[in-house]
Amino acid sequence: MNHIPSSAPYGIGLIGLGFMGATHLKAWLQVPDARVAALCNPSGRHLDGDFTDVSGNIGGAPPLKLDMSQVSGYRSFEEMLADPTVTVVDICTPTDTHRDLTLAALTAGKHVLCEKPMARTSEQALEMAAAARQANRVLMPAMCLRFWPGWAWLKEAVASGRYGKVLSARFTRVAEPPAWGQGFFFDGARSGGALLDLHIHDTDFVRYLFGHPTKVESVGHTKVSGLIDHVLTRYHVPGGALVHAEGSWAMAPGFGFRMAYVVNFENATADYDLARGDEALQLAANGTKETIKCEGPDGHLAQMLHFIAAVQSGTGPTIVTAEDGVAALEVCEAEAISAAQP
Repeated sequence: MNHIPSSAPYGIGLIGLGFMGATHLKAWLQVPDARVAALCNPSGRHLDGDFTDVSGNIGGAPPLKLDMSQVSGYRSFEEMLADPTVTVVDICTPTDTHRDLTLAALTAGKHVLCEKPMARTSEQALEMAAAARQANRVLMPAMCLRFWPGWAWLKEAVASGRYGKVLSARFTRVAEPPAWGQGFFFDGARSGGALLDLHIHDTDFVRYLFGHPTKVESVGHTKVSGLIDHVLTRYHVPGGALVHAEGSWAMAPGFGFRMAYVVNFENATADYDLARGDEALQLAANGTKETIKCEGPDGHLAQMLHFIAAVQSGTGPTIVTAEDGVAALEVCEAEAISAAQP
């Protein structure tokens, strides 16, 4: 197979061509120092670059048709790893495959961006993080929420202390069951249910804002996966703020997707609701309410830019690390244990 040379120094090889794979591809196409060099899908689906039939939980994005004239298509992951034009592997496959694919990519000398959750268990994630250190390669979990403008604003607001300390915080990420990939998502042994696949975003962000929780108290129930598909957790965090997060894909069909937070500082209240569109983030302070316009790329593009910068610098990522991916899984596993208690 012929490979077309490119001035972009980092060739991206992406495996997993469903909704998240298409989302990552759209972001990679906007990264100046990267080029999409290869796609891999054992089934052969979407290797023609046509993703117009792919949908997910955030609508409004235009369909993707990728020009494959300078992109190699592989049904074999091993063959893609042998491609010298691929320097970065982006893993967007089902969670239970992340460990083996990551270890193979690191062994082949590739840097790895791995979709969340980083692995099916924290034990597997620990093995992956250790392998990345041994290989001297970057392994970064794709925790895009840390990069999303409205959440990046919140991180800076908390860290700066300009509104005083946080008294309470509530995060909401609730949806109807996935309408795609149900063979995987509805098998809790593979996906971990909504707690691990969806709610982990907010668990990770709670750690990012407040530090690693000292204790979690969770309740939950199953609906489609056999594991926890709706969870409500209180996190005991350093600093003493009252912090809760609710995650679900157990809502009735037609409900859609809701992503929101309310953070109450000593001197202000930040209220984010994705449903408000351009007015998603509102801040109440000094007796008035204003809409905060958060500039910058979306979370997917921002994380790719950070990842490439981390590879270029040789010092690794600073916003989210493989160790953060491990820790988020550890907290989610503690939530599952808590929710199982009578």
